[in-house]
Amino acid sequence: MTPQRSALRVVAALALVVFGAGLMAGCTSSTNGATVSCTVNSCTATFDRGVDASASVLGIDMKLVAVDGQTVTVDVAGNRVTVPVDGSQQADGLSVTVEKVTDQQVVLKVSKA
Repeated sequence: MTPQRSALRVVAALALVVFGAGLMAGCTSSTNGATVSCTVNSCTATFDRGVDASASVLGIDMKLVAVDGQTVTVDVAGNRVTVPVDGSQQADGLSVTVEKVTDQQVVLKVSKA
């Protein structure tokens, strides 16, 4: 094996380690009035109320549609789902749980069903 080829293998191995560590640590993104923070097993999506809040969660588009008292309606990949606070529903392969509703935000926990 040539020294150049050996060096390329080391660089590729390091890149995989760094990428894998990033996945294990999770990720956070903010778009369209929503913040999504993910770990290996689930994501927490925080939607701002009073705006057209939407986000991609685990590769699926979600949008906050309405809050009526202790019930939250979200659009999950084009399907409307109504979820009570501290309750959960399944939609499009995801389990959606409402963790918290305030005057300013709605916090959902989303995981693969």
